[in-house]
Parts: sequence; structure tokens; C-alpha cells
Amino acid sequence: MGLTIRAETPEDYSHIYRITEAAFGQKNDAVLVDLLRAAEHFDPELSLVAEKDGAVVGHILFYPMDIELDAGGEYEVLSLAPVSVAPEHQRTGIGGRLIRDGLARGRERGHPAVVLVGHPDYYPRFGFGRASSWGLRLPFEAPDEAFMAMELAPGALDGKAGVVRYPPQFAEV
Repeated sequence: MGLTIRAETPEDYSHIYRITEAAFGQKNDAVLVDLLRAAEHFDPELSLVAEKDGAVVGHILFYPMDIELDAGGEYEVLSLAPVSVAPEHQRTGIGGRLIRDGLARGRERGHPAVVLVGHPDYYPRFGFGRASSWGLRLPFEAPDEAFMAMELAPGALDGKAGVVRYPPQFAEV
């Protein structure tokens, strides 16, 4: 397939915007990526592109957020949002590669877990399960089966029940 997964560079920004807009059929997710990229806790090593034959054809972003623990305090995890693949390259395994490589990078960088709101038929194949099984909750309405989590370290979410707090950039789109 000639596919390379690598960290984004500034030269990729316009390609990422275009791909994300096309993949979702609207601008909100593309705008969110730009907003998060400009935010304080953005890690460019967790914003990955898929490059095929020299062209950027996909993107995934992992961004840190906190769980406001029921027991008090906060616990930092990653969010996976969004993953996008150019429409002409969808259903070819590129999204899966981005997810697997991104999860591996998150693990290597010492992050304990990942949360997401996404398609309940897609993400379980990568190891995601219902976040509610760990006592995690969202600050907004979403189907229970769509709110998922995955431990990157065994037991990382044990005893971490609470509300996942999204950064303010998510409310801006």
C-alpha cells in the first residue's frame, strides 16, 4: 500500500483541514482540529497523518483531557477525536492504521487510557468498550454504547469513575 504514518508538520495543516472537512461532510471537525492544535496541551506527536505515495490521505488527533473523579481530584487521559480519511481512500484500512499507531504512541508516551464518542460498531475492534463500565460519564447527552474507553495500561481506569471534562475548544464548534 505504500502507507506511512507520521507526526503532522505545519505543511500538512491545509491537507488535514480539507480531508477532515470532506470526511465529515462539514467544517466543525476540521475547525476543532485547528482549535486544539493552537491550545496549550496540544502534542504534535499525537496528531498523526497517513501519507500514501507522498500525499496526505488521513489524520488522527489524540488530545489530553481530565476525568473529574467522583472520589476527588482529576485524572488525565487522552481523547481520540477526530479520525478522518479522504473519502476516496476510505474502507482501505488507513483509519485502522491511524488508530493502532496512535494508540501505540499514546502508550509509549505514558498515557494511561483513551476515551472517545464514536460509532459503536467500529471502535470495539481496537479494544474500546463502554466507558460506563468503568463508571465514566459525559457532561452531555450521548448514547451509552457510543461513549467508549480503552486502557493503555492494565487497570488504568480502575477506581477512576467520574465525569470526562472536555476542553473548551470542543464547545466552540
